Parts: sequence; C-alpha cells; structure tokens
Amino acid sequence: MNEQIRYGPGAVPRRNSEGYQDPTAHKALLAIKKEDRVFRPLVYICSPYAGDVEVNTAQAREYCRFAVMKNAIPFAPHLLLPQYMEDNDPEQRELAMFMNMVFLGKCNELWVFGGRRSEGMQQEIAKAQKRHMTIRYFTEKMQEVSE
Repeated sequence: MNEQIRYGPGAVPRRNSEGYQDPTAHKALLAIKKEDRVFRPLVYICSPYAGDVEVNTAQAREYCRFAVMKNAIPFAPHLLLPQYMEDNDPEQRELAMFMNMVFLGKCNELWVFGGRRSEGMQQEIAKAQKRHMTIRYFTEKMQEVSE
C-alpha cells in the first residue's frame, strides 16, 4: 500500500495509515492541495537601473517583494544580468537588451514602476505592447496607476 511511491512525491493517499480506504480524508486533502496550486503569473519587473545604481537596485528588490505579495512571480533581469555583464560596455549592453526581450517573451505581464522611464524601459514597454501583453503601471510607492 505504498501510494506515495506509486503516485509520486506529494501524492494524496487514498488510504489511511492502517491501509483502509478513507475517501473523506482523501477528498479534503485534495481540496487543500488544490488551493496550493493557485496560478501565479510570471511578471517582468521594469524599472530604472542606470544612474544611481545602488538606489535603483534596492528599489527593484522592493518591487519584486511587492509582486510576490501580489501573488506573482517577479523576474527582474536588471538584478540578474549585472552580476556577469557590464552595463557600460556597449556590446554587452546590446546583448543584455536582447536577453531582456527574450526574458520578456517568457513572462505573462510587464509591470512598470516609477515615473521616469529609461531608454531600456521604453524598449521593453514597446516590445510588450507589440506582443499585446498585459502591462501594469505603478508609482515608485507601488500604487497602481493607469497609463
């Protein structure tokens, strides 16, 4: 009666610990497990990076935390790519922007933060519009606004 192995990890057993069928408990456990599988969109976090990199990086982290609180999965390439690419090198910057567009295509939505839009942000917004993606706009204080 080893249903965990037969149905894989995280399976909801149909039998109790004594090996007897327990449909009521099984149904209740399935309902609980189903609640855990709420859809969370993958959202591309679009905010300034260049300029005051330290402040902008800290803000991007806050925007990601905000997205998590809103049941989304944030992706902020400007927190990732500077770990191994130089923003000041024109060739690497161009490659990073290409990568950003690939990442954007994997996301469900684009979330734009702040009133100032850098050239890179404008390119990301334009690409999202071209792809007819959902775009949401937020202030620096993370309050949603209409564009």
